[in-house]
Amino acid sequence: MKPGKWIFLVLAILAAVMMMMIGVSVGLRSVLGILASIIGLCAVMGFGFATKKRMREKGLL
Repeated sequence: MKPGKWIFLVLAILAAVMMMMIGVSVGLRSVLGILASIIGLCAVMGFGFATKKRMREKGLL
């Protein structure tokens, strides 16, 4: 795997953890946990898409 692609693996794992945390928060009936997990998921996904776009524009992908 190219060194530049490790960041995408880390971001994918973080996004999966956030999705799991939504389920855990639903199970615990924690509205604050659900909202925090959704916001975290949106942040991780947004950062990943922005990073991919920047790398594609630079020709690194």
